[in-house]
Amino acid sequence: MISMRSKYGLKALGYMARTTGKDSFLIADIAQAEGIPKKFLEAILLTLKNNGILSSRKGPGGGYSLAKSPAALTIGAIVRSFEGDLAPVQCLSETQQASCPECLDEDTCGIKLVMSDVASAVSAVLDNVTLADMLQKSEFERQKRTQMMDFAI
Repeated sequence: MISMRSKYGLKALGYMARTTGKDSFLIADIAQAEGIPKKFLEAILLTLKNNGILSSRKGPGGGYSLAKSPAALTIGAIVRSFEGDLAPVQCLSETQQASCPECLDEDTCGIKLVMSDVASAVSAVLDNVTLADMLQKSEFERQKRTQMMDFAI
């Protein structure tokens, strides 16, 4: 399960990518538009900036902006900014690798072998879906909903 930081980060980035005609965004505007607590959003945007996903400018006309196009930002990179690696068990973690205390032989551990497949599948999806793809999927579903006919009497 991803954290609220990841969810709010994705929402904020989605808002920035969908909003045309603006070069930079104020924290207060994003917070209000997406229903994200302002103080929480400040920390989220700073994390995204520190990971090269956002850039910022101070002063009049300043604020946050996407450092790359939505088509160049993968959901995997965004989520990893908050969650670290996406390993389901500690022995697969790239950043906090440690042996599982209950494991006698990591090379033949069935749990590790299956969870390695899970990690690969999750990474394959998240690393091949971009922010632009996510927004397109959402818009497609929104359009489908508005085109559904209601035959109820």
